[in-house]
Amino acid sequence: MKLNFTLLILLITVTFQAQNIRVLEYGTDFPVENVTIYNDSNTSIVYTDKNGIADLSSFKDNDIVSFQHISFIEYEILKKELSVVEFVIYLSKKAQLLDEIVLSASKGSEKRSRIAEQVAIVFNDDIKKIAPQTSADLLAAMPGVKVQKSQFGGGSPVLRGMEANRVLLVVDGVRMNNAIYRMGHLQNSITVSPNIIDRTEVIFGPSSVIYGSDALGGVIHYYTKTPKVSDNKQINSSVFTRYSSVNNEFTSEGNIEFRNKKWASFTSVSHSKFGDLKMGKNRNHGYNDWGKVLEYSNNSNNFYNATSVLNSNSNIQKNTGYSQFDVLQKLAIPLTDKTNILFNVQYSRSSNIDRFDKLSEYSDGTLKWAEWHYGPQKRLLISSQLSFDPNKKWLKNGVVTAAYQKINESRVQRKFSSIDRSYRKEDLNVFSLNGDFYVPLTKTRILSYGIEATHNDVESNSYGKTLDIYNNTIVGFLDDFKVQSRYPDGGSTYSSLAGYINYRQDINSKSTLNTGVRLINTYLSAKWLDDTFITLPDFDISSNNKAVTATIGYAYKPTKDWQLNTVISSGFRSPNIDDIGKIREKSGKVTVPNIYLKPEFAYNFETGVLKYFNEKRFQVGLNVYYTLLDNYITRDFFEVNNSSTILYDGEIGDVVANVNKDNAYIAGGTFSFKGDLTSVLYSKGSLTYTEGETYDTKLPMSSIPPLFGMVELGFEKERLQASVNWRFNSKKKYSKYNLIEGIDNIEQSPYDSNLASYVGTPAWNTLNVAAKYKFNNSITVFANLDNLFDVHYKEFASSISAPGRNISVSISAKI
Repeated sequence: MKLNFTLLILLITVTFQAQNIRVLEYGTDFPVENVTIYNDSNTSIVYTDKNGIADLSSFKDNDIVSFQHISFIEYEILKKELSVVEFVIYLSKKAQLLDEIVLSASKGSEKRSRIAEQVAIVFNDDIKKIAPQTSADLLAAMPGVKVQKSQFGGGSPVLRGMEANRVLLVVDGVRMNNAIYRMGHLQNSITVSPNIIDRTEVIFGPSSVIYGSDALGGVIHYYTKTPKVSDNKQINSSVFTRYSSVNNEFTSEGNIEFRNKKWASFTSVSHSKFGDLKMGKNRNHGYNDWGKVLEYSNNSNNFYNATSVLNSNSNIQKNTGYSQFDVLQKLAIPLTDKTNILFNVQYSRSSNIDRFDKLSEYSDGTLKWAEWHYGPQKRLLISSQLSFDPNKKWLKNGVVTAAYQKINESRVQRKFSSIDRSYRKEDLNVFSLNGDFYVPLTKTRILSYGIEATHNDVESNSYGKTLDIYNNTIVGFLDDFKVQSRYPDGGSTYSSLAGYINYRQDINSKSTLNTGVRLINTYLSAKWLDDTFITLPDFDISSNNKAVTATIGYAYKPTKDWQLNTVISSGFRSPNIDDIGKIREKSGKVTVPNIYLKPEFAYNFETGVLKYFNEKRFQVGLNVYYTLLDNYITRDFFEVNNSSTILYDGEIGDVVANVNKDNAYIAGGTFSFKGDLTSVLYSKGSLTYTEGETYDTKLPMSSIPPLFGMVELGFEKERLQASVNWRFNSKKKYSKYNLIEGIDNIEQSPYDSNLASYVGTPAWNTLNVAAKYKFNNSITVFANLDNLFDVHYKEFASSISAPGRNISVSISAKI
């Protein structure tokens, strides 16, 4: 009797233990975390924990159990065939490519082979390896993307020669572009910390059917980390920290995830502190003083100095340091088996960010500005996303996203010759509602449709304070004075309402057709109150614009190793508050409102080819395009009150405004390759060429980068991954600059006294080394040596010199 009882206990113990599966990486035996384990009916879904363990007690013996992870080859097995003794599954790493899943092209999961548009994707593992200090640095590492910087705390991405409000930024399905996203250079991309990003996708070219206005150059979509509901309770947490020598960066991020059957939560807190940036010393371009900071202003909110200070090290770019704090909180709740809701809260706050280009500006041989900084930039996003999967004939699934964003921006400036400090502040409240729905007409035909409504409310105010100074300390203020506001001081609103229909069909096993059409209506209203500095033809501004955009994409796969893509698309951008109603000064030119500004349109044709090798372990791609801009918006000389000059902040400046012109074009292409060369060697690279010119005035288009690219060779085996990366950029000639708009910043290129002219941006190249070593399943160390030869250079149109030699060390640890 005792023996039988012992055997029964042993049988129960073995049976209980047999419900736990352990998933390991083939070759290293490291546990694999976050493997999705599900049955064929999707009634049971669990995830492996940090030890690679998951509980399969909810699965039946006859269930086909699938093991899925983005980095590994999917594995299937009948549950009853799992060994009771071993109960271990080994997953093999995927090749570099296979058939990538793209989320942003149609706001749903699609295989790369069904998409005709040019797309670039970077995942979380690659982000840690790249070690970007900001999300702008992350974008700069992606093929076909250029980034301009006016100060270190910023970064304006350029896609196909278009930037700022011609490029749409999206985070977790919510558009970041708002009513005051400006033309020229936009620094808002840094408000999404790279430490919370799970993946980033870039869609090149007009994408106005799915995303609406602003997506002329393309769409940048950030996907932040999301918690996962699991049948078994889990707690996962990790910490990440990095130090970089080039600016004494210290970054720390910690997160914790709770998984339950009824809810899941993910919390992340991140903080970065950057010191002043050091530029490269090796001046191969031959301009010995270009970019050096010989003197600087050490004025602050509380400290006053009437003169500039000599810089003890001219290679240190003073007034470039800042800090940033980010919080991400997500809560996932399954309401039913087919309905889920995800709450998403993001908060980002920076310190004051000095405007480096302004603080380096000279007037009559001396520094012009004692103070010029952005106040703390704050971004709050609150969204709820309801996803449902009725799996009906009339609706397979859908997603409804409601979001609210609150954005605070400010600009503070004071000249050396003055004790008058001016403040300009903007407060935005942005509301949006998106609905995206999918209908499977047949197995090969999918109809999707959606709606989007947005509303922006903008408050702009300005004022001046005269400083009260005692022994170089600002003890208070003596007087107030009027300052011209940046945007209409009576308030502004900008709203849009749109609907779209998209149809995708697999014509046969070798070809996919995608077509879509979008109808959009925008409405703008603004009011000026103060006419102290400028009198407009009308102090009440209103604009109502409608447009229809369309796209046709065709992907053809004659064999399994070839894919040919063609896209014909149109785009639309309606002028926002910044386009129509802004007043500001730059380089002696004062931008004034133009209440008669109309929308601009883009008509795009592109074609591409992908060639796969070695069972899709390696690919080579070429994509070329031609974009016609009609009624394009550009900055040009203007008159206000029958005058071509205006008094602004005590100085006379030339009047300019955003105006519509006839036609212009942007054309170019990107050649790329990536994949495995052998079982341990991989390689990737890209080469991008862009050109653009106006048909009516025969002037170069602004924001057109010179030829640029990169080549990387890497080694990966078991615990170690290492790579060598070569980045290069050709010269941007003076004759290729647009000198009227001021966006190209010709004054930031070297000045040749013999020619009495600026010469354009010199060519440059850098060599970079990166390594990653996984000590165990919990601790991974990353090391980067960037700009190995300490080369001095500036990115085209950038005011700040690029980082010099930089040693970066990061540690990622699971707790």
